[in-house]
Amino acid sequence: MGVGAVKMCAIFLDRDGVLNRNYLWQDGKTHPPASLAELELLPGVAEACHLLHGAGYRLIVVTNQPDVARGTQIRSVVEAINCSLGDQLPLDAFYVCYHDNGDGCACRKPQPGLLLQAAHRWDIDLHGSFMVGDRMTDVEAGQRAGCRTVLISEGHPAYQGAQAADFCASSLRTATDWILEQQNHTHNEEQFQG
Repeated sequence: MGVGAVKMCAIFLDRDGVLNRNYLWQDGKTHPPASLAELELLPGVAEACHLLHGAGYRLIVVTNQPDVARGTQIRSVVEAINCSLGDQLPLDAFYVCYHDNGDGCACRKPQPGLLLQAAHRWDIDLHGSFMVGDRMTDVEAGQRAGCRTVLISEGHPAYQGAQAADFCASSLRTATDWILEQQNHTHNEEQFQG
């Protein structure tokens, strides 16, 4: 990187519940799509991704996929879903943690390992970047990496822990408006100081 070069900023995106639909199973928990046939983009996601990418952000998916370690999903299906998302959306990279809770890895959110790996690889300015997720583990990972955070709360601003995130949104499309406002605010401040 040359002297005075400006680092890129990124939008780190959780996958399931942010980009694509999660499924509610009989156990009352949400689960990612079990197959490529179940993959469904959430409303407004394509528009949001194109707006963010057009604004100059790298779009990097950071996702926990512990079902592989648990034996209830196979890695090739996760990769096929990621590939399909990459074909539909202007995503720059995928970083996946396949570990389970007890594995003690540095990459499973709320650990910031996936974000730090991506930041190193893509020369990302973490302080100018955002982590968008639908769980507090996403928010915590973003905070630990030094990013601003957005919690997607499916239309419920009172979602437990929402106050811990910098912004709470009902969808990625709504989050995008806020992120772009922050970008404009920062740009205006820099012009005023310059």
